[in-house]
Amino acid sequence: MEQLLLNLGFGNTVVAQKVVAILTPNSSPMKRVKDEAREEKRLVDVTHGRKTRAVIITESNHVILSAIQAETVSNRFESLLEGEE
Repeated sequence: MEQLLLNLGFGNTVVAQKVVAILTPNSSPMKRVKDEAREEKRLVDVTHGRKTRAVIITESNHVILSAIQAETVSNRFESLLEGEE
């Protein structure tokens, strides 16, 4: 099976098949998830200093912060998976 890479912005990608969830960062539970991941060294920040607009959770329980809107990341994810079929 070919590994598809999901673009998270600024030249950063993640293997699409490893993505479990693409979420918005605005809620209190998401802030807790982000803080816990930071404490446990599972946080990957690819925002390049910009505002976090999407939180991506992976199979390995890593939390990735992206400056690209969650909806945009989700649309890219869908397009990748549709192209695979």
